[in-house]
Amino acid sequence: MLDWLNPVKGFGVTFHTMFKKVPTVEYPEVKRPTAPRFHGRHQLNRWADGLEKCIGCELCAWACPADAIYVEGGDNTEEQRFSPGERYGRVYQINYLRCILCGLCVEACPTRALTMTNEYELADGEREALIWTKEQLLAPLREGMEPPPHPMRLGDSEDDYYRSGATAAPAGGDSGGHR
Repeated sequence: MLDWLNPVKGFGVTFHTMFKKVPTVEYPEVKRPTAPRFHGRHQLNRWADGLEKCIGCELCAWACPADAIYVEGGDNTEEQRFSPGERYGRVYQINYLRCILCGLCVEACPTRALTMTNEYELADGEREALIWTKEQLLAPLREGMEPPPHPMRLGDSEDDYYRSGATAAPAGGDSGGHR
């Protein structure tokens, strides 16, 4: 009976939003906070004594749908120990030109070495600057941490080491709940 009004009803949303005030975003001077579980820049975490959590297993690279992660594992020795396990990530790169910030790499990491921070400013004018290396991705050393290589320093046994590392606060930037 009122079929002739159907074409006009479709413009209801348009007319309703047409007269609303548009908020002005003053970026980059004023930055809005992100959600706590926001997927931003990646970070390679450390144990409480400063050793790297990455064991060079390459699971993050295999899980990446965009093929944006490149990992080469290396073997630890007693003189040159970078992580508590047998291996460590000798070369670690994330290509942010390809990365879609999906977080599948974080889910695949068995040691929780890789997490995502809330940092979202990743733009750059040069392509080479968007391929981040291990040195750029590693969490900074906090007070009480020693730069690797060095022997494991937490506890008397391997069980003590991993138990004490699990109770220590995560290296800065852990974005709340990501594995």
